[in-house]
Order: sequence, then structure tokens, then C-alpha cells
Amino acid sequence: MSNNLKDQHVVVLGGSAGIGLAVAIAAANDGARVTIASHDRTRLERARAKLPTGPHAAHAVDLRDAAAIAALFERIGALDHLVFTAGEELLLSPLANLDLAAARRFFELRYWGALTAIRAAHLAKTGSIVLTSGSAAHRPPPGFVIGASICAAVEAVGRALAVELAPVRVNVVTPGFVDSELWSNIPEAARTQMFAGAAAKLPVAHIAKPDAIAEHYLGFMRGSYVTGQHLVVDGGGALV
Repeated sequence: MSNNLKDQHVVVLGGSAGIGLAVAIAAANDGARVTIASHDRTRLERARAKLPTGPHAAHAVDLRDAAAIAALFERIGALDHLVFTAGEELLLSPLANLDLAAARRFFELRYWGALTAIRAAHLAKTGSIVLTSGSAAHRPPPGFVIGASICAAVEAVGRALAVELAPVRVNVVTPGFVDSELWSNIPEAARTQMFAGAAAKLPVAHIAKPDAIAEHYLGFMRGSYVTGQHLVVDGGGALV
């Protein structure tokens, strides 16, 4: 496998913002043909405009809709790498106050949406899948019961499918705090305070931007001898 992504087809589900958009831009800059997909047409158009010149594409799709996902991959055709970064704003709630219906909807996108997409994708045997977890799977703070559950489930999916789908490689990136739209449901002042407090505790002394996380997705795409792994990219958060 080449050490770059030149002429390979990379599909990023959740590629209209945050880590997904950063992955799409990095892959395109590495020579890949990129397809991004998300439910928000306006954000998709803005994201498509940020990609470098090339035969890239953007598709609107509801990743909770199995039929829509199947139709998308029939339209896309063959691909080399599938990246799943889709996710709405975090659901933060103590168990006693948890809206169970809302919690189930989170699984519909982040867990079932990923499995449905993997099943529908026409992946090359030399290709890869890169899923997205989160550090809450390992060190969940109070209120993260749903986020931690989904993240842990995704890491288990990565290990199981690395065996089942071989030789297609399946890996998981597990970010810590990232300054992205994922936190947009938290008021700006509270979010700034949260990031500052988290950064002060980290060995690297700062919170990551999406492009700092994206390079690790590309590493998994390029790495022909790694599968069934999850990479924690958390600025050393697991150590403190």
C-alpha cells in the first residue's frame, strides 16, 4: 500500500464539520478523492467549498435511515476507506434525569448508523474503516453515561469487525477534548471555562483542534499492518 492516499476514494460520514471535515481536507490534500456526507445541506455546501480542487463530492443523507444509507452507497460505488465521525451535540445528563427516548436516538446515529453504513459500503479488500470513539469510554465524568456507553460500544465494534471483515482493516480513533461543534449545546462562557480547566490539567497544556486529531485517521488509513486497534488521542488526559 502506498504511504499516501493518492487516487484512493475516502468517504467521510459526518464530514461537514469538526473532525470529519478536518479528515476530509487532510485526505484530499494527500491526493485522495473525497466524498463527504451529512444531514445538513447548508453545512455540506460550506464544507465542500473548503475542500481543495478535485473530483470531490458531497451528499446529504440521514444516517439514521437504513434505506437512505443503502441508496447513498449505491450512488457512491467503490471506495477505499470509510470514516465515521457523525454525531450530534453531546447528551449530558445524570441517570436520574436522563431522557431515555433521546438516549436511544443517540445510539441510532452513533452506533446503528455506523453499523448500517459499514454493511452497505462497497469497500476494497485493501481498504479500511476508521470509527470514532471518545475518552469517556475510559474515564467518564458524571453525566456521561450515554456518551461513555456509545464510545465503549464503538471500540468493541472495531475489534469484532477487524476479525469479521478481514482483510479490510478496522480501527478506532478515541479523541479526548476537542474544540469542535460537538460542544455547541454548552453556552460559550461555560464551554470556554471547561476547556481552560481541562487544558490546565493536561500534560500538553492545551485542547486540540480538529486538524490535530485528523492526522491520526489518515495514519490508520495508510497503515497496512494495523487493525482492531483504538488510538487514544487525548493530550495525556488518561494519565492525570
